[in-house]
Amino acid sequence: MLVSDFNYQLPPDLIAQEPLADRAASRLLQIDRASGEFHDRWFREFPDFLKPNDLVVFNNTRVFPARLYGRRSGTKAQPVSSRNPAAQDFLKGQIEVLLTHQTSQEPNEWECLVRPGRKIGVGERLFFGDDDELQAEVLARGSFGERRIRFSPTPDFFGSIDRLGHVPLPPYISREDRPGDLERYQTVYARERGSVAAPTAGLHFTPEILGRVKDRGVETAEITLHVGLGTFQPVRADRVEDHTLHRESYHISVEAAAAINRALDAGRRVVAVGTTTVRTLEHAARLTSNGKVQPGSGEANLFIYPGHDFRLVGAILTNFHLPQSTLLMLVCAFGGTARVLEAYHHAVEQKYRFYSYGDCMFIE
Repeated sequence: MLVSDFNYQLPPDLIAQEPLADRAASRLLQIDRASGEFHDRWFREFPDFLKPNDLVVFNNTRVFPARLYGRRSGTKAQPVSSRNPAAQDFLKGQIEVLLTHQTSQEPNEWECLVRPGRKIGVGERLFFGDDDELQAEVLARGSFGERRIRFSPTPDFFGSIDRLGHVPLPPYISREDRPGDLERYQTVYARERGSVAAPTAGLHFTPEILGRVKDRGVETAEITLHVGLGTFQPVRADRVEDHTLHRESYHISVEAAAAINRALDAGRRVVAVGTTTVRTLEHAARLTSNGKVQPGSGEANLFIYPGHDFRLVGAILTNFHLPQSTLLMLVCAFGGTARVLEAYHHAVEQKYRFYSYGDCMFIE
């Protein structure tokens, strides 16, 4: 299967650069897998698409300001007024580090992406903050700008991250992050810190919409998958089967596992909000011989593409994804490649808003 099979043409002006003032004002493209039909709707209608005995599962991960700007050893700190985090050409010695996965707490080690990727070598020390509030050493080097770094002990590491870090907006949002993004690039039910990208299908929900879901008698549950490199790393292979996802940390509580298993026992539909929820549930279903879900924590790298046997998920709410991305492959696996790409072409013609701050689709 070729990666190029999952391509489509998207005019740049359809890439949403700003969130809507009202989260629930997004458009929604409804796809019926049985009939092959799709309909233009509004997200406010989403509760009406649910059946009273559905179980809707959310990913409650919380995005943290994981993008840091600093300097390499042997260079002087630049005054804040001279920094331009969005600039493609850094000032001499200036660096960008995107924290993607904490591998250990003691010592405090992280996997990350760095820029400029070719210049930052093993053993080099990195400094962040005007007073070098955070310091780190490069321990190992990977491909495509990947590094493993260890931070020096600090009394309040995440407090420093909150002060110094920037919201890790995706590269297709061509502007600097702003204070409002810290709240808007976050679901209203976000609880567990750990993601470097938002589970974007959840960005449309408001407390009012969540209330309407529950008023229909729909049961809900929350799992956690911390979004890292596995979600947004580009596919560099020509064949889909040659690509491998990075591992991402997840947790399924006792309460969530019980709710999921009750739904499975009763033959009720499990509705996954977002591709991260899909991957977590489908990964968990493969850890047991009976397809039930066990509570616990772990790391998931399940790569879902056409041909995948969905054992648990019965419907998906998802945003529109990049061409040739693993997320689009997952959606095609569930909805059918031809049908999904036809729906994407329809969304382009109807000028839907695409990607993280864009519109959504519901496949059932």
